[in-house]
Amino acid sequence: MRQFKEKTILIIGAGRGIGKRLAIGFAHAGARVGLMARSKAELDLANLEIEHAGGVSLRLRADVREYEQVAAAVDRLSVQFGGVDLLICAHAVFGSIGPLAESLPAQWADATATNVVGTMNACRAVLPGMLERRGGKIILLVGPGSESPRPNFSAYSATQAALVRFAETLSEEVREANVQVNCMNPGATYTSLTDEILEAGDRAGWKEAKDATQIRTTGGTAPDKQIQLAQFLASERSNHLSGKLISIHDDWKKLENANAHAEMFTLRRLQKV
Repeated sequence: MRQFKEKTILIIGAGRGIGKRLAIGFAHAGARVGLMARSKAELDLANLEIEHAGGVSLRLRADVREYEQVAAAVDRLSVQFGGVDLLICAHAVFGSIGPLAESLPAQWADATATNVVGTMNACRAVLPGMLERRGGKIILLVGPGSESPRPNFSAYSATQAALVRFAETLSEEVREANVQVNCMNPGATYTSLTDEILEAGDRAGWKEAKDATQIRTTGGTAPDKQIQLAQFLASERSNHLSGKLISIHDDWKKLENANAHAEMFTLRRLQKV
């Protein structure tokens, strides 16, 4: 079923990992996909795979940390395929692995610039068009650390939690314009970040290394499950959901016909009774 035919989608971090996986999935569903990443080689390969499968995509080489580059890429995509209907931010870096006392501040800053400021840049670039057309979807991928502490990954964890609150805040700003903003936890997946954990060894911690070894062996979450959740959040079936963090492990299919409580799937302080 080509449910996203005539839809224009921009995916940040589409050159590899989950971003590439989602790009191929949405292309199969009929979407016109803008592929944004820094690596030309990775963009070329992702574009080739989509074309061989009969999909339509456009390579957009840009550094998400630089707003002018992102805005120029969005303009190019809009001219080629029309305004962006869906933005997916699937980019992320760890920044530093190990105890904070041993981390390099520059690596910490890079994680913030890439994961948080980069996401803001992407949202800022697509929002004027979405607001003018009074409709759109934004999905921010977040990982472990967004919901609970992740020792030795302080930079990554802090940025992931920041993205969840950013999505909540932005969702309130654009709600009246029929733009929905949600976070999606795609589950553990074998990507280049997994290799970084394994290379870090003791700096990552024994549990992280153990989990990463298992993910490398199994591949992690099945691709079709990630694509299904992303396509649910990208469809009209989720128009009643915004400002939420939905995990691949949630029974999210039940949300299609139910209104989520205001504080469900959000970051909240548990108050003492």
